[in-house]
Order: sequence, then C-alpha cells, then structure tokens
Amino acid sequence: MALTKDRAYSGGKFGLELDDVLAGWVFKVSGGGATADVVSEKIGPDHVIKKHLGGVKYEEIVVEAGLGMTKSFYQWIADSFDAKYSRKNGATIATDFDYKEHGRTEFTYGLLSEITFPMLDASSKDAAKIMVKIQAENTRTIKGSGKKIGVSSMAQKKQWLPANFRLDIPGLDCKYVNKIEPLVLKNKAVDNIVGELRDYQKEGAHGEFGNLTVTIAESHADSWYKWLDDFVVRGNCGEDKEKSGSLAYLAPDLKTELFTVSFSNLGIFKLGEEAIEAGAEGIRRVKAELYVEKMHFDFNALFKG
Repeated sequence: MALTKDRAYSGGKFGLELDDVLAGWVFKVSGGGATADVVSEKIGPDHVIKKHLGGVKYEEIVVEAGLGMTKSFYQWIADSFDAKYSRKNGATIATDFDYKEHGRTEFTYGLLSEITFPMLDASSKDAAKIMVKIQAENTRTIKGSGKKIGVSSMAQKKQWLPANFRLDIPGLDCKYVNKIEPLVLKNKAVDNIVGELRDYQKEGAHGEFGNLTVTIAESHADSWYKWLDDFVVRGNCGEDKEKSGSLAYLAPDLKTELFTVSFSNLGIFKLGEEAIEAGAEGIRRVKAELYVEKMHFDFNALFKG
C-alpha cells in the first residue's frame, strides 16, 4: 500500500472495493505487487550468462473477510463455485482508524483464483474468515486521497464463529462431527501473452475442489466404516454409490443459517484413527477424507431479515 508523506501507519482499516463500490471492511490484505520473470540466456563467448526480464506479472491479492461484506462480494464467490469466471475491477484500500484513505492498490480484470472457507472446530472461539485470492491482469498502487471512506451498509450484524456448523450427509451419522478441515476451491487461470504490452491476459480455465475432511467421535463412526468397507474395500464405488450433502454455517443460536455449501458426488477414500498418546484422556476420534466433484455456495440466507 502506498502511504501519504505526512505519516507512516502501522495499523488502521482495510477495505475492498469492487466496480467502484465499497464491498466491505476486511480483516487482512496483502499482495498485488508487480513482478517479472528473469530469463537467463545461453552462455556467450565471454562466458557470461546474460539475463533479461520476461513479461510483467502481478502477485495475487490476498483478502481475508468476514460477514460484513456486500452481496456483490458473496455473489462473486458463488459464481466461481458455479464455474462462472466473472472478472471485476476494484481496489484494496488502506485507511487510518478514522477511515481516511492513505493508500490504495487498484486492480483490473480480477479473477478469483482461490477461495478458502475456514477450518471448523466445535471448540474454537475465534472469528471465522473467508480467504480469497484475486489474480488481476494488472495492478497499480497509488497514494490515497485522504478523504474519509463511507462505512459499508452491510454491517457486521451477525457473529460468525467456526464452532457453529451443521453437516448433513444422508446415510451417515454426522451429529458427532467436531472438526471440518478448510474447504478450498482453486481456479486455474491461463495466460494469454500480449507481446506489445508485455502483459498477460488472464482467462478462467477450470476449477478444482479440495477434499472434504471431517473428524468424528469413534463411538459414532459405524456408518462411516460401513461405507468405507463397501465403497473402498469391496469396490462398489460407481457414481450411484457416491453421496451428496451440505454444510451449513450457523449463527450463535445454532439454528439460523448464515450460508451453506452443498456437495455433489462425494466419495470416501480414507478413514483412520487420530493419533493419541497412551494413557491420555479424551474422546477417541477418527478422520474421514472424501473427494468432492462439485460444490455450490448459497449465501441468500445471510441477507434475509
């Protein structure tokens, strides 16, 4: 972030702007700088390896956000889950604690290259965050205007904790799931090199979903072991044996749904006991790993009421 000459800032507020509209205040922002590959040429008669720069590239912009974002931000995520690789212009904004802008990094034609939902843990008391990576065609870091930035209309109205969730996979006992590893979507972008400008145009190619990994009390894992035996050991692993399910992120009342991720074509491929020291107290748990072909993100409940 570019800073004003008047003072250096060690803290403050960070905002995300999409298509000239403030999409909300975020927890953390990083990246977005310009860079280039260094190309080494063949050794010449002087035995010196000559070097030159390749095309200009821009680092991914990493943003960590909570619930206080506008609908356009969550819609951008939902589109990426549905393989709609929409590109947006925007900026990350740095302000002081009075919301006066002192620096901004503007980006054009940004694609969401990675989306990570937080690890869920029934014992956690930390704030939950969604992490997104934005791959832009180009960026520009400039001095801030010094003007006060308006507060987003979507305030932090609802608290979101990683301890509040509900997993549902028909045919499996999910009531005693106490942890779920982060859900990850990585979108592959291909470069279309533009020689005259030494720039790279970005085009969305395909998305790849990470595994669904859950931890369950061993005493309630019988249905999971039966599916493993049928699906993996006996080899009944056709598409008709795959499962579907959903994960609801809940408000503190454990009833109100904030948003959900639904899964299609789930297949178990690993199930094993977690390591535990001899004589240690605690509930014995097992960890299940499932591949996922498709996920769908639904955020509409967040904007009801």
